[in-house]
Amino acid sequence: MENLVNPKTLEYLYKGKRVFITGHTGFKGSWLSEWLLLLGATVKGYALPPATHPNHYTILDLSGKMDSVMADIRDKSRLEEALLEFQPDYIFHLAAQPLVRRSYAIPAETFDVNVTGTANLLESLIKLPKKCAVIVVTTDKVYENLEQDVLYKETDQLGGFDPYSTSKACTELVVQSFRRAFFSPETYALHGKTIGAARAGNVIGGGDYSEDRLVPDIIRALEKNEVLKLRYPNSIRPWQHVLEPLGGYLLWAGKLYEEGTDYSGAINFGPIASDHLTVSQVVDTAIRILGKGSWQHDDAVSKPHESGILKLDIQKAQQVLKWNPKWNATQAIQQTLEWYATDPLQQANITRSQILNYMQP
Repeated sequence: MENLVNPKTLEYLYKGKRVFITGHTGFKGSWLSEWLLLLGATVKGYALPPATHPNHYTILDLSGKMDSVMADIRDKSRLEEALLEFQPDYIFHLAAQPLVRRSYAIPAETFDVNVTGTANLLESLIKLPKKCAVIVVTTDKVYENLEQDVLYKETDQLGGFDPYSTSKACTELVVQSFRRAFFSPETYALHGKTIGAARAGNVIGGGDYSEDRLVPDIIRALEKNEVLKLRYPNSIRPWQHVLEPLGGYLLWAGKLYEEGTDYSGAINFGPIASDHLTVSQVVDTAIRILGKGSWQHDDAVSKPHESGILKLDIQKAQQVLKWNPKWNATQAIQQTLEWYATDPLQQANITRSQILNYMQP
């Protein structure tokens, strides 16, 4: 299958360009920052300090390779100052409260960070006096989940049960509002701004040390020689390696920058239809690859609600962007486990190696 995620295409789009990333200290943001630096971009990040120790941002020594502002996305004046001082060609907005279970503990803060933080960024964009392409990263969980075996399309109804999912659906409405009110396609010649909302599946990959994420939980259980407890072993999710959606974001932002408003809107990034796995299938694959480990069902009654099934339709990304998944779920799990098995002193090198390998035809 054709896939335009390759060095020639991406270097053409990003070499010498100025790229502003919010959330660059996080798991996805650090992978994206390193990838852009490898492509020859000048990168500036805006985020809170890393939330875990260890963390991928520190492992990659990104503080020594890019301009980094440690501040809250809700600090509107600081954000605006950082963005306008940098004068970016591209913006990738990843800063968020990204955890479903944590959103039950801090619902109001989740809405504040995810919704108001996005509005702060887009209001700052109004004052940017140059052409700029923006990707706002939301989630696969923005859809009104009917708990049916269907592939959700970009035109399906938005919704959400938990505060995290609903906050991201609200974020999409913020993006739509700013696109209509301030960055209309009809007046593109005047403002030069294009915005896309990226809905990515459940990402895995090296360098993720967050709580309540499946692969870090597997690694922690193995390190402690413990049985991994799974809350919802039969839940089906669109699992993918972190490089898959990031490659899609890079392609899409390039289309927005080069070709303008025809590519605005929302796009799903996930696995092919036959490659959606249950939680237990992911864990069993990891155990088979590692040759050790075990799990059991944690059937505690007090578990907060999580969707039982979620699948994405990725035809739009395939047709519009010429983007296709390069690694199936088993390969994604294998690449991830290889990263964690690497000597800590070599983890920055394996990150770069996996990026370079992923871009090859």
